[in-house]
Amino acid sequence: MEYMRLGTTGLKVSRVCLGMMSYGSKEWRPWVLELDEAEPLVRRAVDEGVTFFDTADMYSEGVSEEVTGALLAKLFSSRDDYVLATKAYFPMGTGPNDKGLSRKHLFASVDNSLRRLGTDHIDLYQIHRWDPETPLEETLEALNDLVRSGKVRYIGASSMSSWQFAKALFTSERHGWAKFVSMQNHYNLAYREEEREMIPLCLDQGVGVIPWSPLARGLLAGNRSREGAQLTVRAQNDPFTESLYDASDFDVVDELTAIAKERGLPPAQVALAWLLHKPGVTAPIVGATRVGHIDDALAAVGVRLSPEEISRLEAPYRPHAIKGH
Repeated sequence: MEYMRLGTTGLKVSRVCLGMMSYGSKEWRPWVLELDEAEPLVRRAVDEGVTFFDTADMYSEGVSEEVTGALLAKLFSSRDDYVLATKAYFPMGTGPNDKGLSRKHLFASVDNSLRRLGTDHIDLYQIHRWDPETPLEETLEALNDLVRSGKVRYIGASSMSSWQFAKALFTSERHGWAKFVSMQNHYNLAYREEEREMIPLCLDQGVGVIPWSPLARGLLAGNRSREGAQLTVRAQNDPFTESLYDASDFDVVDELTAIAKERGLPPAQVALAWLLHKPGVTAPIVGATRVGHIDDALAAVGVRLSPEEISRLEAPYRPHAIKGH
C-alpha cells in the first residue's frame, strides 16, 4: 500500500479509501452487507494496509456508522492507526431540524455520529452537500467550533459547484476559521466534468480530492450492458445510477474493456489506476461487497498506465450535464 498526504495537510492516508456505505442494514438497501458479512472484507483491506475509511450518518440510517465503528475497533489495536471520515447533511429524522447544515443540526449530528462510531473524535468530518437554506457563515463557524472542541480533526466537503467551494474557502480564510482540506466529488472515467473547474481549484488551493463512485457505481466494472441488462444485485437496486450515466458512456466502457484485455487485467483495476494517475487525486473511495472488489482496488495502486493508454481511455468521453450534486 502507498500512503499520501491529504492535500497539503500533514495527515497521511492510504491511496485506497474503503467506502463503508456497503455495510450496514439490508433493510436500507438489499445489496448492503451486515456486520458478520462485512468483517472479512474490511479485514482484508486492513491486512493489506488500508487505513482510510469513509461513511456517513445517512448510510443505513446510522447502522453503517455502527458497523464501521465496531469493525475498526476490532481490527486495529489503536484508534490512532486509522483515519475515520463521516458526513452530515441528509435527513436523519422527520423534524424540521433533522437535516441540513445549521449549527443545531451539525452539533447534534457530530454527537450522534461519535456515539454510533464508538469514538471520541472524527478525523475528517464532511458536509455531504451544499445547504442553500443555511447561511454559509453559520455552517463554517459551526464546523470551526467543532474542530476547536477536539471532536473533529479536519473538515471536508462533497459535491457542489466550484464557485460555492471557492466561496467557502475564501470565507473561512477571511475569518481565520478551519478550512476544508478535501473534496469528495463525483469523478471517474465516465464522468469527468470535475476536470473543468473543481479539480484545478483543488490543485490551486491544496485541497485533496477523494472521488466517490470511482467505478461509476459498477458501470466501469461491467455490472451493466449496453442493451440494458443489470448484472448484479447492486445494479438491479440502484436507480440513482440511471440518472448519472447514459448510452454514450458505454463507448468509454468498450475502450476500457479493450485495454484491460490487452493488459490481462480486470477493467476495474484499469479504471482505478487511471484515476490514481490524475493530478490532485489522493484516494478514490471504493465500495466493496466481495473480496475480489478489495483485491482489485489494492492491485490498482501498482498498475502503471502509459501515456498512450491514458489517451485511449479518455478519447471516447463526451461532455455531460452536471450530475451528482
